[in-house]
Amino acid sequence: MDARSLENVIERGALTLCASPNALPFASKSGPVPGFQIELGEKIAEQLGVKLTREWVVSAVQYRRADCDLVLDVISRKDTSPPGGVRVTRPYHRSGVVLAVRSDSKASSLASLDPYQRVGVQVGSLVSMTLAKGGATTSPFVFENDIVAALANREIEAAAVTPMTVGWFNLQHADKPLRLIPAFDNDEDLNWNIAAGLLRPDDKLRTRVDAAIEALLADGTIARIYARYGIELRPPQ
Repeated sequence: MDARSLENVIERGALTLCASPNALPFASKSGPVPGFQIELGEKIAEQLGVKLTREWVVSAVQYRRADCDLVLDVISRKDTSPPGGVRVTRPYHRSGVVLAVRSDSKASSLASLDPYQRVGVQVGSLVSMTLAKGGATTSPFVFENDIVAALANREIEAAAVTPMTVGWFNLQHADKPLRLIPAFDNDEDLNWNIAAGLLRPDDKLRTRVDAAIEALLADGTIARIYARYGIELRPPQ
């Protein structure tokens, strides 16, 4: 497929975002809130003077078939490029893995947990291997939302998840918020920058989207969108 040009996007009057139909706080096809990816996508499109169209996908394999221009929350690392012809923009957020505990927990670090106390992890994740190697007792889950629900229900003692999942949970459960412990801050593999991904863009399109993100960071738009979902925007490193 040819590169998608800025001219082409302007001509069509639309920028196409690929997102998951049922993955709040990221995106949702129906329901009271659209998800922060949809809100951010709309603001980026607005900066380009076009409207946002949505293609609903459940995996990256579908990006090309769906013919999308834009995907959000792409991990941006200096040493590796994302697969599938995706080019990343300038990063706009810093994420990674944190340790979440209940507000009544005495834990202050990973080391303060007893070896028999179970830590919820995503199955097959890097943090699950890191913890297992360090001798921690882990409980595997498929989705992060299920991990924090199990933590709140006292089925496990801690959760190794992203701050986004915890922020969204706390927004919906203000009566029993979870507490974050920056237990993995020194592990480079468990912290990363977040950027937008463009599929086969020409240089002009990438430059314009970079400029759009720059403007939306500068005027506080991205921080406000994230805050609506209980997430604190952190500067990339």
